[in-house]
Amino acid sequence: MKIQNAIETKLNEAFDARLLQVDNESHKHSVPPNSETHFKVTLVSPDFEGQMRVKRHQAIYKVLSEELAGGVHALALHLYSPEEWAASGQVAPESPNCLGGSKKDPAMAARTARGEGS
Repeated sequence: MKIQNAIETKLNEAFDARLLQVDNESHKHSVPPNSETHFKVTLVSPDFEGQMRVKRHQAIYKVLSEELAGGVHALALHLYSPEEWAASGQVAPESPNCLGGSKKDPAMAARTARGEGS
């Protein structure tokens, strides 16, 4: 989990994280086992107070520019101020199932139909 660890370290260093959760969701996609290509980040920080969503995302992209230029294919961002997090019920949205290239692969389509991800 080299990439996941780098993401966690960089975000912890760059933001006053009250909550940081980095989930490797690569297993839900058509990638080899143990891949680190698809991540979901939930970050709660007072640094986001008064910031529009696009500014928050830009700040994350800047911090993770090396990972995004490398092996990270997808990054789902759920960024909250502490007040927004409390109002959300302290739950980030679930990620949708992959709808990508696996549809053309009969074996992967069968796994998806059985609810095993894509």
